[in-house]
Amino acid sequence: QMQLVESGGGSVQPGGSLRLSCVASGFTLGSYCIGWSRQAPGKEREGISWISQNSRTIYIDSVKGRFTISRDIIKNTVYLQMNDLEPEDTAIYSCTAIRPVQNDSCSGRNVYRGQGTQVTVSS
Repeated sequence: QMQLVESGGGSVQPGGSLRLSCVASGFTLGSYCIGWSRQAPGKEREGISWISQNSRTIYIDSVKGRFTISRDIIKNTVYLQMNDLEPEDTAIYSCTAIRPVQNDSCSGRNVYRGQGTQVTVSS
């Protein structure tokens, strides 16, 4: 069965850190662009970071410099290291496997998405 499972969420105070994991089973993450997105209550899902087949990384401005995406090929896992967390980062975070339209692209069709993990940033 092909699936993505996220973990690592939790509750932290502003300025804290979390590392999210996205583990794939039934397929090889390295064949896809993997994206992290988040959805806060009452808001639309927002893509925040991507890592391409050749490990090219992309971030939206609001997380640039605070979040780092990485991939462990052997563990078939993508990580999202989140530092200096802010209350505005509170959301359910999900990972998505994107079948790229061309090599090393992150444009393409979403083929798998995990259930998500809750991140809450509050004092």
